[in-house]
Amino acid sequence: MRPGDLVFELITGAAALAVVVAAVLLGYEVIRQASGAITHFGLQFLWHSVWNPIADQYGALQFIFGTLVTSVIAIAIATPLALAIGLFLTEICPRALRGPVGALVELLASVPSVVLGLWGILVLGPFVANHLEPWLNGVLGWLPLFRGPTGIVGLLPAILILTIMILPIVSSISRELFSRVPSELREGAIGLGLTRWEAIRGVAIPYAGPGIAAAVILGFGRAIGEAIAVTQVIGGGNGIHWSLFAPGDTLASRIANTYQGATSKLEIGSILYLAAILLVISLAANMAAQVVLRRAERRGVL
Repeated sequence: MRPGDLVFELITGAAALAVVVAAVLLGYEVIRQASGAITHFGLQFLWHSVWNPIADQYGALQFIFGTLVTSVIAIAIATPLALAIGLFLTEICPRALRGPVGALVELLASVPSVVLGLWGILVLGPFVANHLEPWLNGVLGWLPLFRGPTGIVGLLPAILILTIMILPIVSSISRELFSRVPSELREGAIGLGLTRWEAIRGVAIPYAGPGIAAAVILGFGRAIGEAIAVTQVIGGGNGIHWSLFAPGDTLASRIANTYQGATSKLEIGSILYLAAILLVISLAANMAAQVVLRRAERRGVL
């Protein structure tokens, strides 16, 4: 082996090993510092919803609930929008506009989360409180999700902020996947008498399906880990509320909001317990995405 090749292999191998070691050390340190709370509360921490620093009583259920509600609904809203953007850019948009439009969509990913959260407070929050939530209450008020007093902070503004943050990730991957669909498959479908929409629905989307699923899982992982922007608009409320108009909290938001002000060892350990839960959820989401991506690679989609 040539010396240059050997040096290249050593450098790249060391870089890959460093990432693995950093991830292991991160997980170890989080669990080590959370060990006091894990020993004190056990698994009951997962289904208790009390968070009372004065009485030193803590539970994660309300934050797990808030994390799942905001992330799942955000990905449910963002996925069809992202697919529509990807299909527009690959199937309908004129070639001269594909680059600029695609760049503008991906530009959303570069907006700092704190700036997006500030926009959520100043612009999105008042719009939601004065227009969107009253309209939803008037049309869908018979559902528990759309009842209660309106406000500029709450679960719904957090969902919309997360939707905006997920959109460029899923749409950019979807665009790339749709562009890789073999042209002979599309032409063959159209040659058999299918319309453009029927060819997209019957050929392009199924062909890119595994990759799209992986993109959705990655977007979900992005949503559950977002802290700053969500903290600014979700309200930091305690308790489990079925109304999307009510304030709430997520795992990441609670960690960012309370760690600096924690006063007791048990409270610090409980916050790190929340971090361990978030780490496990994020790891599970990324592992699921990797499994789907490998299946897509075997099919030749990626």
